[in-house]
Amino acid sequence: MKENSFVCADDIRSAFSAAMSVMYREEVPAYGTLMELVAKVNADTLAADATLKGRLEATCSLDRISEERHGAIRLGTPAELSMMRRVFAVMGMYPVGYYDLSTAGVPVHSTAFRPVGEAALKRNPFRVFTSLLRLDLIADETLRAEAEAILRERRIFTSDTIELTEKAERDGGLDTADAERFVAEVLETFRWHDRANVGADMYKRLHDAHRLIADVVSFKGPHINHLTPRTLDIDKVQALMPEYGIAPKAVVEGPPTRKCAILLRQTSFKALEEAVCFRDTDGGWKTGSHTARFGEIEQRGIALTPKGRSLYDRLLDESRKIVRPAADGSNAKQYEAALARAFGAFPDSWAEIREAGLGYFSYSLTEKGRRTKLAGRRDLDTLIADGLVEFDPIVYEDFLPVSAAGIFQSNLGDGAQQEFVASPNQKRFEADLGVAVLNEFDHYAGIEQASIEGCLQALSAAMAAE
Repeated sequence: MKENSFVCADDIRSAFSAAMSVMYREEVPAYGTLMELVAKVNADTLAADATLKGRLEATCSLDRISEERHGAIRLGTPAELSMMRRVFAVMGMYPVGYYDLSTAGVPVHSTAFRPVGEAALKRNPFRVFTSLLRLDLIADETLRAEAEAILRERRIFTSDTIELTEKAERDGGLDTADAERFVAEVLETFRWHDRANVGADMYKRLHDAHRLIADVVSFKGPHINHLTPRTLDIDKVQALMPEYGIAPKAVVEGPPTRKCAILLRQTSFKALEEAVCFRDTDGGWKTGSHTARFGEIEQRGIALTPKGRSLYDRLLDESRKIVRPAADGSNAKQYEAALARAFGAFPDSWAEIREAGLGYFSYSLTEKGRRTKLAGRRDLDTLIADGLVEFDPIVYEDFLPVSAAGIFQSNLGDGAQQEFVASPNQKRFEADLGVAVLNEFDHYAGIEQASIEGCLQALSAAMAAE
């Protein structure tokens, strides 16, 4: 088969993202309401800010906003994680970053599968935050062994998914018919199942150890637990959610409200309490309930350099030493005030952020720059000062472990925070994954440097052509 007969991985990813959105809308109707709200807020924001709209258009970023989604799943075994990596690779999605959520009381460590090239991200930036359960953090050795045995018996991928993944790996891609079948088969892994693999008593024991442990171990597969659209104004979404019949979590996770958005801010509505059936001792089924799936919204800002990220982490830590947000939202106003005060130390203009080396930017020629022919090579700051080059923030494509844990905790209904000893183990995670995760800082630095070289080469080419 000729290579050009294969469906592009970007197209497979786009088809899968769209199929996932349709499925989740059917399973969780409130997701559809959320999409309507986000679409309205984004449209209003763009109508009120011509400069923002113009920069999004100029950087070919406007179209991706409405298509943008991220999902999240939780896996139970290293074998599931390794196979999931191979499945996502068919869609052009690769593991970026390592996240240890045990630091925030959640017994998982994670990575984000996503496209990594600039062109692929603009085509469709679908991401899936993928967590692996840390059974080693379960103190009860008997329960840990029972959970391992339950997970060992389940199969989360259809046989066709495995066959088509192997075919793509062997042949270098999938044709149209196989790509369509691949999307349909992989979707089954993420589908909700209302019949548990365990009895009510086992579910309670797992639940008492941690709600998330019960969610991972008790069911047939890693049902998608949220699908997240991107908004341009998360504070407005948060304020309007009650008008749409949606109760938001009390605190927006991440940095405070700013003129220049940094990293990632997230909010959500509470996890649904859904009817499920547990296995009974007589072979029948016993009705119960489970909470796992919720609606989440995100606002993405600029990707920060290691220096910027270090400052962000320090300021977040300072604010949480003053007020740690309660899961029930009882101290939300105090926390937000402490957060805003702490982040007064973080510059809030693009020029200041760039000059301080805190964020990554993409550089391009201005209209004047495109008409200018330069003799010799000038430094970047001079080109900017002369109005030949302009810069735009590079979007943060990744996640924040404290924010992710905060979403998990609030939506799993943990009134009392469950604590685990912080135990990052990236080497173990990568061994289970089967590859090393990509370094997100290297990725952003590469995009930035390529844009700088592109400007310099364009100016040099213009001079040479004269």
